[in-house]
Amino acid sequence: MDLILRVLAVCHDGLVSLTAQPAGLSISLFLAGLAGSALHCVGMCGPFVLGQVAADVERIGTGYGEWRRLAGAALLPYHLGRVTTYTGLGALAGGVTALFASTAAFGLLSGLLLVGGAALMLAQAVGLATTVATPATGLLTRLASGLSTSANPISRYALGVVLGFLPCGMIYGALGAAAGTGSAWLGAAAMAGFALGTIPALVMVGWGGLFVRRRLREVGRWVFAPLLLLNAVFMLALAGERFGLVVNP
Repeated sequence: MDLILRVLAVCHDGLVSLTAQPAGLSISLFLAGLAGSALHCVGMCGPFVLGQVAADVERIGTGYGEWRRLAGAALLPYHLGRVTTYTGLGALAGGVTALFASTAAFGLLSGLLLVGGAALMLAQAVGLATTVATPATGLLTRLASGLSTSANPISRYALGVVLGFLPCGMIYGALGAAAGTGSAWLGAAAMAGFALGTIPALVMVGWGGLFVRRRLREVGRWVFAPLLLLNAVFMLALAGERFGLVVNP
């Protein structure tokens, strides 16, 4: 029992220390993006990644060797577009709540936003979070489908920007956490961390195709779901600090 209490104390101290760091939320959301992309994003955005790779293969033909395959799978303009959208949304979310930063209600508001974000991360970890259907979803999907077959870097950047607006539980959870910062800069940094975390899994899908896409989703339940759980715990600890339940040293 004494050992268990010591371990819990160390974990508590670690969480308190991490919540006190400005980069703590960005690191947390990076891990959430890394885990969530394997569980959810490869299914949602994977087809658009494969569409771009297929367009390259068709355009280049027999000259599409292994090096071109590896380089093409990176799809840098596309990912830059996604990072742009997520970072902009994070800045907007943090900027809106910054209007309340000087009020007495800010601690409660930011804490509730963090709790909401943690709840969505937990839902994703147990497989309950899915794509959220809205009237704009169909329009965004049709627009993205047309852009995904183009090899033009500008079109691929635009594709990333468009897909960044597709609504899903993972994005809502990350935005809730970014809004809880009460700062446009910290909100942007938090969502940039989330966006960067989603890139590796999608690059692997571009390189390995449908096989990697299926395997990531299978393995993700055992490997990446715990990361989402840890991320949710961190966000709850940060919310506790906002509620005044955690006292930083």
